[in-house]
Amino acid sequence: MHLRLMSKQPVASLSLDLDNQWSYMKTHGDEGWESYPTYLPLLVPRVIEALRDANLRITFFIVGQDAALEKNHAALRMITDAGHEVGNHSFRHEPWLHLYSEAELDREIEDAEVAIETATGKRPNCFRGPGFSLSRTVLKVLTKRGYVCDASTFPTFLGPLARMYYFMTSKLDKAELEQRDQLFGKMQDGLRPLKPYRIQTEVGSLIEIPVTTMPVLKIPIHVSYLLYLSVFAPWLAKLYFRFALAMCKLTGVQLSLLLHPLDFMGCDDNIPEMAFFPAMNLTVSRKLKFLRYVFRTLNQQFTIVPMQEHAKAIAEQAKAVPMKHPKAIALP
Repeated sequence: MHLRLMSKQPVASLSLDLDNQWSYMKTHGDEGWESYPTYLPLLVPRVIEALRDANLRITFFIVGQDAALEKNHAALRMITDAGHEVGNHSFRHEPWLHLYSEAELDREIEDAEVAIETATGKRPNCFRGPGFSLSRTVLKVLTKRGYVCDASTFPTFLGPLARMYYFMTSKLDKAELEQRDQLFGKMQDGLRPLKPYRIQTEVGSLIEIPVTTMPVLKIPIHVSYLLYLSVFAPWLAKLYFRFALAMCKLTGVQLSLLLHPLDFMGCDDNIPEMAFFPAMNLTVSRKLKFLRYVFRTLNQQFTIVPMQEHAKAIAEQAKAVPMKHPKAIALP
């Protein structure tokens, strides 16, 4: 029986961008990222346990470079062994995919595919660009390679503010700043739709599932943002989250909520390179307590599925629109 017929709750998806320590350091301009320092052996078991306790299956968007390293294989295999889905988060985690040629993109995505399947036993069929990096060529390559969905759009007006904060705390030179000038998106990304849709490329179509932001206001609701609010007032963060969920239901937005590794890590993990990230002054126990609240609230109001299942449910009702359509605005 189809998923939507088995539950009266609306379907929603939950995903985690498995950015590793080195990828944060690389984007931030910190020295030492080239040795690929990793916290995956610490992080992944913690995430798997939290999801198991909440009876949730999600999608982990994995960076190919991590999957290519033997030291991460045991942790990454835990993901599929626990029944979770894997997605492609590029190979080198460079948030300037819009600058790549088609041949470079094809190699980037294929290399990640091969490494992820080798490490986890599963081939990814969904993609999210690092730093929400996206272009028409990315969508074309994904369609050509048989991907079910892309999840790289982030409909918010606040991307430039997030980028400004990141740059203010970074050690990047002028050339590196220019290379990252679309990190977290542009102001006009706030005009993008929140509801998923099918997008038509010249070689086929795939489903676009935006990272959900607050309907109407287009302000972030992903868990990192909620944890940042909880630093000041946990009750306010919870109220904000419940209001966002109510707005999604009211406006018919199919929720796709985003997690990050540092949502599960805290100051007591003693990783000084990550101290710049918002809410990293909280302890692990405090973050996990808040995450339990988030997961419990989601389970009460939605049927949570991995991205691929979400995309398949959407595909039955989504009409294809060309990339020049307003739903596909501002793609380079």
